[in-house]
Amino acid sequence: MSLLKLSLFSIPLVAIAGVAVSYFISPLHTFNTLVPKDSAGELAAEGIAYGENPRQQLDIYVPRNAGDGPRPVIVWFYGGSWNSGSRGGYAFAGRALAAQGFVTVVADYRLVPEVRFPGFVEDGAAAVHWVRANIGPYGGNGEQIIVAGHSAGAYIAAMLANDAQWLGEDRAAVAGFAGLAGPYDFYPFDSSSTIEAFGQWPDAPATQPITFADETAPPALLLTGADDTTVLPRNSEALAARLTGAGVQADMISYSEVGHVDIVIALAKPLRGRAPVLDDITNFARQVTSAE
Repeated sequence: MSLLKLSLFSIPLVAIAGVAVSYFISPLHTFNTLVPKDSAGELAAEGIAYGENPRQQLDIYVPRNAGDGPRPVIVWFYGGSWNSGSRGGYAFAGRALAAQGFVTVVADYRLVPEVRFPGFVEDGAAAVHWVRANIGPYGGNGEQIIVAGHSAGAYIAAMLANDAQWLGEDRAAVAGFAGLAGPYDFYPFDSSSTIEAFGQWPDAPATQPITFADETAPPALLLTGADDTTVLPRNSEALAARLTGAGVQADMISYSEVGHVDIVIALAKPLRGRAPVLDDITNFARQVTSAE
């Protein structure tokens, strides 16, 4: 077996009854060095602070040929059980999305045990606040933001999109939400990672994105793998049903024979044949921002 296959597919998954979370983030650094890079998307700025904590930093990827005018922005949050991960492991995602014409921000956030809920959501909000106010010099349009992510990162993005308290006035700049294999409706907490991240919070429903899904939410794209046994597809199904019931555009796509890790590494150039994840995110982002 090749090093690439070993790095990606010999990584243990930890099941969490209904919302199992994977521990596969660190090998993505190796993955980034092995896969071909999108030459049309490049790193423009690295390690920009959006807060005082060392974990409150972000990287910015831009289209090499952006054309005239500011571009819509995708703010990406990675997964890792709310207790692991780093922005450097997702250069492949930043480059891939930037190559499609979007200024793309990949943000770190504080992790368990340094913080519990809502600390990582607060960091996500702070990153979006920074982007709206400061992305202009990098060619981005701070009034056209897509919040997006995978797994625990999709959770953060979903909370920002659906619960108005986190972004306040800056929620008006969120044109859409794109979630890959996100946990949106996973109470009760019956695993070590969910108990660690959320178990101390006195109001459990307030930790669930589905609680806040109403007519004020932005359009949503919910992507899931039919073979995902880590974060079950029912999470996306439930959120899609709640949003559409409230009159909000919520498109759900389930990819056959795709699992929890497959859905995110399908953004990488050599693995896009696994599922059209990049095309689906791109089409959605263009639609909600009217980007050409």
